Amino acid sequence: MLRTALRNVLAHKARLIMTALAVLLGVAFVSGTLVFADTTANAFRNASAQSLKGVAVSVRAEAATATDPAAPESAGGEDGKPATALDGALAQKIRQLPGVASVRPTVHGEATLAGKDGRPVNADTNGQNLATNYHPGKDGKDSRFPLKQGRGPAAEGELALDATTAEKAGYRIGDTVRFATDGPALTKKLVGIVSTDDPQVTAGGSLTLFDTRTAQNLFRHPGQFDEIAVAAGPGADEYALTDQVQALLPKEGVSATSGTELAAQQSAQIAENTGYLTKTLLVFAGIALFVGVFLIANTFTMLIAQRSREIALMRAVGASRRQVVRSVLIEAALLGLVASAGGFSLGLGIATGLRPLLNMTGAALPDGSLVITPAAPLASLAVGVLVTVLAAWLPSRKAAKIAPVAALSSVDQAPPARALMLRNILGTLLTGAGVVVMLYVATLKTSTESHLMTAMLGATLTLGGVIALAPLLSRPLITLAGKVTTRFFGVGGKLAEQNALRNPRRTAATASALMIGLALITGLTVGAHSAQYAMAKEATQGLTADYKVNYSTARGLEPAAATKIARAPGVAAAAPVVTAQLDAQGEYAVITGTDPKAFGKAVQLDFRTGSLHDIGPGKIAVSDEFAGRVGLRVGATLDAELGGGMDIGRAHKKKLTVVGIYAKTRTTDEALGTLTDVLPYSVTKELDKVLVKAEPGKAAGLDRKIRAALGDSPLLKVRSQEQLIKENNESVTTVLSMMYGLLGMAVVIAILGVVNTLAMSVFERTREIGMLRAIGLDRAGIRQMVRLESVVISLFGAVLGIGTGIFLAWAGGGLTTSSMREYETVLPWGRLGTFLVLALMIGVLAAIWPARRAARLNMLQSIQPS
Repeated sequence: MLRTALRNVLAHKARLIMTALAVLLGVAFVSGTLVFADTTANAFRNASAQSLKGVAVSVRAEAATATDPAAPESAGGEDGKPATALDGALAQKIRQLPGVASVRPTVHGEATLAGKDGRPVNADTNGQNLATNYHPGKDGKDSRFPLKQGRGPAAEGELALDATTAEKAGYRIGDTVRFATDGPALTKKLVGIVSTDDPQVTAGGSLTLFDTRTAQNLFRHPGQFDEIAVAAGPGADEYALTDQVQALLPKEGVSATSGTELAAQQSAQIAENTGYLTKTLLVFAGIALFVGVFLIANTFTMLIAQRSREIALMRAVGASRRQVVRSVLIEAALLGLVASAGGFSLGLGIATGLRPLLNMTGAALPDGSLVITPAAPLASLAVGVLVTVLAAWLPSRKAAKIAPVAALSSVDQAPPARALMLRNILGTLLTGAGVVVMLYVATLKTSTESHLMTAMLGATLTLGGVIALAPLLSRPLITLAGKVTTRFFGVGGKLAEQNALRNPRRTAATASALMIGLALITGLTVGAHSAQYAMAKEATQGLTADYKVNYSTARGLEPAAATKIARAPGVAAAAPVVTAQLDAQGEYAVITGTDPKAFGKAVQLDFRTGSLHDIGPGKIAVSDEFAGRVGLRVGATLDAELGGGMDIGRAHKKKLTVVGIYAKTRTTDEALGTLTDVLPYSVTKELDKVLVKAEPGKAAGLDRKIRAALGDSPLLKVRSQEQLIKENNESVTTVLSMMYGLLGMAVVIAILGVVNTLAMSVFERTREIGMLRAIGLDRAGIRQMVRLESVVISLFGAVLGIGTGIFLAWAGGGLTTSSMREYETVLPWGRLGTFLVLALMIGVLAAIWPARRAARLNMLQSIQPS
């Protein structure tokens, strides 16, 4: 039987190549993910090890700010810069400990650069515009940042950049660099260009280096540091040294950690961070393999049907059912083994390409060589062989049940009616259960973990039920499509319909592979489109301003910013906006402070009673929701508490009179008052943003004038309504694009399934095609018949997939209501139409090779009895 299996694999190379490709692609995804995970984890570990190289003890401080009520009075100054307990005196004490070889004090911060063209470099990259101090050793160089050109910064007016940032911004040695740390733009001379292996920088961030005193003045206070790295001398015990350092530290706000312990902590964090990404990618690999199961099972079912005479003869000469099953499974295992080996090789290419692909979405993954552990190839081979054998198991059992007499008298038998009936009953039960669960999910309004698991269960049941019902659903849908093909293509269209209906189980299996991919893609598309629509609506709800101005950091704009912007040519109104905490009769809310007159030009509010003109000192308007919660009416007086944040004791009591009630929008929160009433009680005592309304016809190019009015800091964000919508939707668009790429693998496998089914179907119908040619159907007609059959099957799968995807997206959409109040299911008709056209193209392209093969069959040889 082993020789028989080997002979069958070699005898049906052309028929099995598509199946091998399906296994190869699925395994490639699995192996690529596993190798990528090992490579990424190793790259993070190497980067971590590089940063910890020579560090025996790390002393780190928890920063405190001047506005922190728990901080000591000396924690900060009027500038609000964070203060730490690490200073030069402490560094000197540590340096004098026995066993200490060297001490490296470090200051950390962020600096956003402006390129030579004036535009911010990485202005929207949170946490990746790194800045630190250049700490030269005895040789005048900092080993952390090897110099490529020039020298390290040594004076207040100097800085250095990493090579990639300097090239991106267009700077050379000697140029004046504009940058900002927390407010106005600053300038310094570029004296050095360095290299770095920091993953946050290599993945698209920036690095700016200052001398230690300048870095302290920019980010901390003179003499203060964020971290002190201690290197041990020869023979020094790391843990003993850690204890000695800890004894010198203040009791609170500072901690000493050994280099070994710090490395272990970072390794655990790396494993956690990369583990989530790996699991996500493996889910999509599983989807690809699941789709491949349909192709594999379909292929072996058709092969067995074509070899039924051969199997019958084997049974007649004494082969047992177990031997027949074993022969088919050995054949499948050999196919899976060869395809898995090829898949693993392709997976190495996928692993190489995933890092730059994910870094485009801001993943900040470090560079690193490929790491191939024994687990990756072994798991890939095991998965490929197991999936192939499992997919061939049912066809092998069917082969074993072939009666010799029945098989010798018929080459292709229709599936038993009883089997189809049981399948239809099972499909109805699964679909019904899935629909009930998804209807329940539609009533939920929060996306807790248990609710998400319920939604996944409902989606799985629904998809499984539709797959089981596909043979039953194929008849009416394909018959309907057949009426169209018959009307426009005559006999060729009618033959295509009959061929697709001849074996509904085979047609359903072929269409189901395409259906799964399109169902998932459609569900993601509808959900993402609806979310983008809701986010766009929320981002501009009630907003009539042409521009929104704020800083990209947590720091606010100066109180005079609105006045400066209002003086710019082309500005009709500049409305300052600041927020503070409001406690009214035990109900906590956010109050917005502004200039009511300018605010009325920038925002459109729907007042139930009162108006913006009624707002003044001590007079506020409240939203209808807040008024309902507290029981407020126009004329009511509140003994409110303003400000304080988390510290209730610092809140200030103030009497406020309600003069208006409006429909709540995202722009105005729960209450609205004057700037003078709210600004003194805000956390930063600065503006959150300024809303700018342009004069008619003057909006174009006004952003440049606004930036100039505020000093053109690289931290300034001046965005139009279109830019606000695009920024809000960017994260969803990026994730959706990545999902399309990952699910595209499943669609490619589905296409291979259509090609394989058609090619093997042509082989089965050799005599039929010969008879059609004999009675007058030309080669063009044969090609048309096969193409139309392919199109009908593809459109059937597309209709099922798109319909199922829309239902799942609608039912699961309610889970986002808590985070997006404006969410509603909105169908992207253009994209759905694109999916149908894509299915049509898949049908046409998949039929090219089978159609040509059918048209080239020799008519006389085809009609000869076998």
